[in-house]
Amino acid sequence: MTKKSYLLDTSIILDDIQNIPHLYQNARNQLFINDVVLEELDKKKDLPNETGYFAREFFRCINSDKTLKSHHKIRTIEGDFFKEVMFSKSPYEIPITLIYRQKYKTAGLDHGLNDAKIAEIANDYGFILLSNDISLKIRSLAKGIPAQSLYRDRVENPNDIDFWHYFNLHKDSPLEKLSLDERFCKLKNWSLIAISEQDNTESSLYFTGKKHFGIKLDGKFEEFRLDEILEESDPYIKPINLEQKMLYAMLIHPKNRVTIATGSTGSGKTLMALQAGVHLVKKGVVDGIIYMRNTVTATDKESELGFRKGDEAQKLSYFMYPLYSAINFTIDKLQEQSLAKKIEYRGEVNTIEKKDATEYFLQKHHIEIVDIAHARGITIGKKFVIFDEVQNASNATVKLIGTRIGEESRVLFLGDWAQIDHPYLTKFRNGAVSLLQKALQDDILAGIQLRQTIRSDIAAYFGEQF
Repeated sequence: MTKKSYLLDTSIILDDIQNIPHLYQNARNQLFINDVVLEELDKKKDLPNETGYFAREFFRCINSDKTLKSHHKIRTIEGDFFKEVMFSKSPYEIPITLIYRQKYKTAGLDHGLNDAKIAEIANDYGFILLSNDISLKIRSLAKGIPAQSLYRDRVENPNDIDFWHYFNLHKDSPLEKLSLDERFCKLKNWSLIAISEQDNTESSLYFTGKKHFGIKLDGKFEEFRLDEILEESDPYIKPINLEQKMLYAMLIHPKNRVTIATGSTGSGKTLMALQAGVHLVKKGVVDGIIYMRNTVTATDKESELGFRKGDEAQKLSYFMYPLYSAINFTIDKLQEQSLAKKIEYRGEVNTIEKKDATEYFLQKHHIEIVDIAHARGITIGKKFVIFDEVQNASNATVKLIGTRIGEESRVLFLGDWAQIDHPYLTKFRNGAVSLLQKALQDDILAGIQLRQTIRSDIAAYFGEQF
């Protein structure tokens, strides 16, 4: 196999530090970075988010004191300086060559100067430029520079991921008989089951129209009597379609610890998550609700929470619209129910700032808002954790949150895999689709895609026509 020489763009390192051993392939490839990448990493190492963490982690793993053998096969261009360092992260010891260029031919650009300098090095030395910055990749390819993206954990058809499985069963057969079905036996735990009831006359078999819904759990079919579940738990806002009912029923199930639920705006995923969390708090299953959301916006190249005005709570409030919207919708409905509720939740309801009623709701139901940057080094015990906008999180961030979950806690990942704001992720490669893919295979994960949306006529028009 021919050894490949990769020049790594900043985006590869900031995507996931584990990309380095993945690319090195046990010495089958050579890895290079240039001084521009080091400068960009240095500027980002103080950011209080995932980007800052990976920049700091890179520098922590670099050991420049070891004497390494030089790459004799590469002829150095005059004015360039090569320095080999060791990337040390157990169990890996990986040599990386740093290239310092005193004077770049590329100069004077108003935009994309750093990208142009990286591409210049790749072109001069015949390296493969590796970047998850699509604009840099396309510009490089247009100039004849070999350029690739790193497609680790790519899911080709996320829309085709479906957790529903359909069966027919005669009305005289007990539901337990389903466990003998060969197709049912092959399903994983938390598979969603829909059973259509059949009956027969002397000459034909027909569907009665009655259906049973539930899940596979511990090798058996467990029926969800959805109307009874809702009547008994009595959530503030009741689910209004089958998908929402199934999500709610799964979230409050005694054995459910980890769930991934995706759906576009209007599918009700955050609203149902809130109702389930409040129920679990009321029943004493958990002590409170923790809401997290990746602080990435469509206009910020990185998640720059620290640059916003105000204290931490005010900064976080910019990113918590989905939670506040769900809370305030719930409060509106509660105020409509009775005068007592209107008195209890007195005050202004505002979807942007935490006004009286919203603040009271947060306190009453023990809802905390936590920045993911503070999740490192802690263990979250006996909480219902809602991680929203997981499509804007890398797999490394998903791992970070998952490994913080302690005993008696539950975690729900929410997102819309098609709505990407992160600069280095795509709809085929992000935390949401990775979790969906895992949920198809692993018994610990429950999963559902909410495909029905409840929108105003105007919202529906723009969603369908534009």
